[in-house]
Amino acid sequence: MMKPKPQPKKSSSSDAGFTIIESLVGIVIVAILLAAIAPVLVMSTAIRVQSRRIEKATQAANTFIDGIRTGSIAPPTKKVTLTAPTSTVSRTVTNNPGDYLINITQMPVPTATDTDLYYFQKTGIICKSSDSTCTKDSTSPFDEFYIQAARIAVTDTPNDGYRLAIRVYQSTVNFNQTLLASTGNSQKQLDSPVVASMGNRQKPLVERTVDIGNSSTTFQALCSRLGMAKNSAGNNQNCQ
Repeated sequence: MMKPKPQPKKSSSSDAGFTIIESLVGIVIVAILLAAIAPVLVMSTAIRVQSRRIEKATQAANTFIDGIRTGSIAPPTKKVTLTAPTSTVSRTVTNNPGDYLINITQMPVPTATDTDLYYFQKTGIICKSSDSTCTKDSTSPFDEFYIQAARIAVTDTPNDGYRLAIRVYQSTVNFNQTLLASTGNSQKQLDSPVVASMGNRQKPLVERTVDIGNSSTTFQALCSRLGMAKNSAGNNQNCQ
């Protein structure tokens, strides 16, 4: 009895694997795609980290302001003196932008020996950086900040209140190099702190001013500090 000779099994296309050339082409394509999206991923991560850093710096600034208002933190001794406005020489945001913002001429950037330089520890404690007991935690440098502060006022009468100007810097600033700040020539920084300050530890994360008053602060004091009122005819009036 004759047995049929077994036929060789033919491999279907589904059983075939990739050739070396096909594998190399696939690797090259994947590498090109990764190279194209890598900068986007890096930038996205950096912006997210910097945004979180600015958020923490804002919280530090708010804590400092609350401490000044409640008296738990002594007001800064550095003072920026403004000229009292008159009906002929008024103070407005348009005419005197430097009076409303932090001017680097009136309030220079801080130095390591600045006696009005505060240090915000990650525990929330604020102390003078010149104090020997005010220590830094090298394990979490981005959770701690330097706070520069000054009083903006027309007179030096305590009951009149003042406008508090603050800058918040990263604790990793290098005081051996020049620190940066807004020039005060416009109401808004030309560069976004999220993008422009990314990787530049010499720039402040937060710059702001806030009015500090009390129950004894008069309208005349606010008027002299913040600007002139106008009458129904649109003319500037004295702070009377």
